[in-house]
Amino acid sequence: MPIPRLASIAGLLALVAVAACGGADPKPARPAPGWAPVIDENFADPDILLAGANYYAYATQPQEGGRNITMATSADLKSWHVLSSDPLPRLPAWALAGRTWAPEVSAVPGGYVMYFTAHSATPDVQCVGVARAASPAGPFSVVGSTPLVCPAEQGGAIDPSSYVDPDGRRYLLWKNDGNCCGKDTWLQVQPVSPDGTRVTGPPHRLVKQSLPWEGHLVEAPVLIRHGSTYVLFYSANDYGGGKYATGYATAPTIFGPYTKGQQPLMSSGQLKVIGPGGADVVEVRGGDVIAFHGWDPAISYRGMYVGRIVWKGDIPSVQH
Repeated sequence: MPIPRLASIAGLLALVAVAACGGADPKPARPAPGWAPVIDENFADPDILLAGANYYAYATQPQEGGRNITMATSADLKSWHVLSSDPLPRLPAWALAGRTWAPEVSAVPGGYVMYFTAHSATPDVQCVGVARAASPAGPFSVVGSTPLVCPAEQGGAIDPSSYVDPDGRRYLLWKNDGNCCGKDTWLQVQPVSPDGTRVTGPPHRLVKQSLPWEGHLVEAPVLIRHGSTYVLFYSANDYGGGKYATGYATAPTIFGPYTKGQQPLMSSGQLKVIGPGGADVVEVRGGDVIAFHGWDPAISYRGMYVGRIVWKGDIPSVQH
C-alpha cells in the first residue's frame, strides 16, 4: 500500500537485505546475517501506515486471541508493540468468522478507511469489504450491507490495496481468487470514490500468472509511482512454503501495459527467509521501505521483516 511521504527514517534503512531466485522449497533455515524479523510472531500480510508521530501495522487474522485483525504500533519502524485490541471488532453480516485477512488502512478525508478480505456466506467465496474509523487504531465500522468487491464468477476477490495518483484520483487494487476454482488469477485496479468507500468504475486487469517461478497464482498487489513509471509489486506461488516469492512489473500508465521482471525481487533462496511475500511498500523521504512476512524455521507462523528498496533507473532491488 502506498502511503503519503513520511519523515526521514535513516536509522531504519540499516535493517535488512534481499534479492531473488526461485526453486524447490529450501530446508528451514534461520535468516541470513542482517535479517531478523521486527515482529517475531504471527503477523502475516503486513500493511503500514504513519499517523501523527506513530506507525501502525495491520495484519491477517491471528491464529489465536479471537481478533479479526492484528495491529501493532511503533515510533521508529524498528521496535513494535503488538496490541491486544482488535481494530475491526465486528465483521459485516455477509461475512463468516475465521477467514479475515490482508487488511489495508489509509487516510481519507475525515478519517481512515480499512479494506479487508473476508469469506462471504453467499456467494461462498472470499470478498473485499470496507470499513471507516476516525482513528487509525479503530474501531473500524463496516460500510454498507454488501461487499465492496466480490466477483463470484472469477472466484471472489482478496488482497485489497489502495493507491492515490498524483492527480488525486483514488484506486483499489485486488486479486480475483481464481486459484480457488481452476481459474486464472488477475491483479486488477478499480477506481473508487475520494472517501474510498464506493467503486466508481469497472476494474482493469493488469497481470496474471505467466512466469515459471509464479506457479499457479499471483496475488497481494501493491502499486507505487517511481518518477513517471508505475511499479506494481506482487506475490506469487504457494504461500505455505519456500516457493512463495515477491515480484514486480513496470508500466508507463496506471492501466499498463505492465512488463514483469523475469526473476523475483525477493525469494527464499537468496534471502534465507522462507516465503518472503505479502509485501507493503512505504514511500519515505530519502527512500522506499518494504515490509513483508516470512515463515519461522518451523513454518508455524509468519513474522514481519523490513528492508529498503534501491533503484537502478526503474528497476528495484531490496537491501538492508
